[in-house]
Amino acid sequence: MGVRIAFMVVLCVFPAMVSAIRPHLTPFYVKGRVFCDPCRAGFETPLTTYIAGAEVTLQCKDRITNNNVYSKQVKTDSTGSFTIFVDANQANQNCDASLVTSPLRDCKEPTPGRDHTRVNLNRFNGIATNDRFVNNLGFMKEIVASSCAKIFKSYQELGNGN
Repeated sequence: MGVRIAFMVVLCVFPAMVSAIRPHLTPFYVKGRVFCDPCRAGFETPLTTYIAGAEVTLQCKDRITNNNVYSKQVKTDSTGSFTIFVDANQANQNCDASLVTSPLRDCKEPTPGRDHTRVNLNRFNGIATNDRFVNNLGFMKEIVASSCAKIFKSYQELGNGN
């Protein structure tokens, strides 16, 4: 009888322990894009382009001490997309993906409010996947493109119930 109970405990408890430990070893993938705003609108428009070779950093700081505990920097691919591989659970940290630099000479100014974004890197939030999608990050052109007036006019018309 004791052998059967021990067998049942090993059969039921051991797999549960292994599955409880395993998710903490699985990495996260922080994903997003970097754009260039030719209209200086502060958001993406039909004229928005995505920047290849822009640098983005992920920094995680301890919630209590505010000391940097994790940092990783990547460049965007040809589509302006980035993926940051994070090999550890950052449960007690505040993590932000932030713009570093743009390779475009005429699109280097970070867009206020779109220059960084918070990302949740823990497993205690109901998100089932390892992918963490962040808001797109943006730079602005120095001079507003002439075609932006037409876009803003169409937005105004849409706002008037047309």
